[in-house]
Amino acid sequence: MSAFIHTKPVPGGKAVNLSKSGKIMTKTVKITFSKTSKSKSDTLAACVGADGAFSPEAEALNKQSGGTIRQWMDAQDHFTGKAGQVAVIAAPKNKDGVVRYMLVGMGEVADLTAAEAAVIGGKFYSALKSTGTEHATFFAAAKGAAKSDKKPKKSDEKQSLGADAIAAHIAEGVRLRAYDFDLYKSTEKGSSKKGEKKARTLQSVDIVLDDATKAAAFDRDLAAAAAGTHVARDLTNEPPNVIYPDSYAKRIAKMLQPLGIHVEILDEKKMAKLGMESHLAVGQGSARPPRVVIMRYAGKSGGKAAKSAKTAPKMTKPLAFVGKGVTFDTGGISIKPAAGMDDMKMDMGGSAAVVGLLHTLASRKAKVDVVGIVGLAENMPSDRAYRPGDIINSMAGKTIEVLNTDAEGRLVLCDALTYVQKHDKPKMIIDLATLTGAIMVALGSEYAGAYANDETLWTQLNDASQKTGEKLWRMPLDDFYRKSMVSTIADLKNISGSPHGGSCTAAGFLQHFIEGDTPWAHLDIAGTAWVNADKPLGPKGATGFGVRVLNQMVMDYYE
Repeated sequence: MSAFIHTKPVPGGKAVNLSKSGKIMTKTVKITFSKTSKSKSDTLAACVGADGAFSPEAEALNKQSGGTIRQWMDAQDHFTGKAGQVAVIAAPKNKDGVVRYMLVGMGEVADLTAAEAAVIGGKFYSALKSTGTEHATFFAAAKGAAKSDKKPKKSDEKQSLGADAIAAHIAEGVRLRAYDFDLYKSTEKGSSKKGEKKARTLQSVDIVLDDATKAAAFDRDLAAAAAGTHVARDLTNEPPNVIYPDSYAKRIAKMLQPLGIHVEILDEKKMAKLGMESHLAVGQGSARPPRVVIMRYAGKSGGKAAKSAKTAPKMTKPLAFVGKGVTFDTGGISIKPAAGMDDMKMDMGGSAAVVGLLHTLASRKAKVDVVGIVGLAENMPSDRAYRPGDIINSMAGKTIEVLNTDAEGRLVLCDALTYVQKHDKPKMIIDLATLTGAIMVALGSEYAGAYANDETLWTQLNDASQKTGEKLWRMPLDDFYRKSMVSTIADLKNISGSPHGGSCTAAGFLQHFIEGDTPWAHLDIAGTAWVNADKPLGPKGATGFGVRVLNQMVMDYYE
């Protein structure tokens, strides 16, 4: 990540942890959908709409409580049924083992979006966790939900969501918020010291509604995207002594090959033969050499290639996703300040999102052909490191004057972009990178910066962003920024030399490596890949940003 502006990066995820073998160890809440309540639960929850309007199920819970819930509602004024509010009410003792009731605010249900429903689910999970709930039953029917008579292909925010879609997106929010990266804690989650009471952890949530079968069908794709998001979170949260170029590449292969994805790893010798000198320069200061990983998923072409990862599938004009994977970024010779440098393990968040996306697409058997390519390197200072003032070559044949070794991500990406265009001739390309501190100055941690040379591609991305809540803000891809990256002594330079517009000029640099009129978008996710505080859909740390928005785009426009 370019530290021309030395701002501390902003860091998300527990449903999936990756072992060193690359296998997925699912540690998530069990979610089921039922037409009638079948399981005993210590927490019973129901929906409340705007202005405190009870759903029929909430009325039934009130009756079961002997009127306790209504009495509580009448005695307070802070819970109004606003979307995302959750009220906890102690239950009178009863033979069914119910300890508490919860009222889940749904707001104006007719106006509820998929992204808002997921946030409600995340906040519901937080309430369940904070109360020590082990088994919950949620009566998800909400007044005002549209009726649904088929499984929706798209979660269109412009139409009222059906009860099945609302329930599925609430489940999505529960899964996303339930993530917890505890792989390196010496005691199991929920264990305690001698003499202490063992902490309760949430085991299951049974979501009850009439459209349970449809909700479960709709949920399958969302569950795959949540799992892919957790894959990305796990990879990004891993420490840099565990995830480095070679170990990362091997983990990708062990994780994705069983799903039918062909994985090819390029070592430094193969990279040199291909002319990837720009990427190699970034990693030459480290004792751990760079790697490139190419992942090919033939969900549309099908045949043996889609079922076996032993041979590379033949695909015509696949979708291409490219990710920056700097597994640790010291800044190199242009070294970063010590404060916040520990966060620089997240500088491979773009590559993790690409891996998570491929995992998602293969898991849900998406009918699409995709190539993913991630460039992996460790940017370290040493007597072998590349220097400010160096002029290096690139796979595209363009020479680059290095003015700042901390503007390394673009040097990794440019060779990956060239490779995928030369070898796969994709229909379109989207790259993701924790590229600049400048985008964080501009947009903070809520939005990723999006640059696109094609209006249709931007429209698709923006639509998917609105649906998933992974927010994108379009930034200018002006010829001014492209020209500002031209060097006086080489073809290009890796920074403009100006302290302003750093994210825009970085995008302008990358644009030099896009051939012809190939539709291309660049997502600068430096502010969104990592958060420093808990959010409704995930805890502090890696967020897995990019997996859900790109999966939604693929689902809506390319299948």
